[in-house]
Amino acid sequence: MGVAKLTRQNTLVPESKYARVERERRYILQDLPEGLSRADHHFQITDNYLTGTRLRLRKVRDPKTNKWVVKFTQKFALNPTDLSRTMITNIYLNAIEAETLAIFEANEIRKNRYRFEFQDREFSVDMFLGDLFGLVLAEVSFETDEELDNFPPPPFAVADVTNNEIFTGGRLSELNFEEIRAEIEKSGLLGRFASKSDANEIIRETGERHE
Repeated sequence: MGVAKLTRQNTLVPESKYARVERERRYILQDLPEGLSRADHHFQITDNYLTGTRLRLRKVRDPKTNKWVVKFTQKFALNPTDLSRTMITNIYLNAIEAETLAIFEANEIRKNRYRFEFQDREFSVDMFLGDLFGLVLAEVSFETDEELDNFPPPPFAVADVTNNEIFTGGRLSELNFEEIRAEIEKSGLLGRFASKSDANEIIRETGERHE
């Protein structure tokens, strides 16, 4: 009798007791918020999204100390139409474990993450590097559904992209900045601006400020 193969149909995926619900809103920015500069303290993040899975290998380096933290993460939306609430499970790895997982095929994202305080909320502001150079996103987390649902967009945000699947990490790892720019134009994310010419100026400046 041969060894049975694992398939989607015969493999159970029970909810992990270590998993938690993550509540977030995500915004696209034109640049770093006023009061924050590239020279401010930040963390250097490399995310590798394992092809065809919900898994991510994240390496975080603090330039001040040259210390690393490595996390192996599973993250997925509880409801495909609501990306503001996801189930997340983190496992912290040592160097040998991280190197073992590094052999798997993955799409990579690199970014610098800044912490930014605004109205008693801490935002994570990400300046993307590599193929996504020019993209700036901000995320903010919440403890309750009520806080999440009633939170107004901050004034430094251009648009709320929480439920736009293209701005999730797994999708971003498959794209470049020009493809993101095309999505911005196509989806009308900048519709709150007075005219199409104003929106085009925002798109142009978003790229030029990071060249």
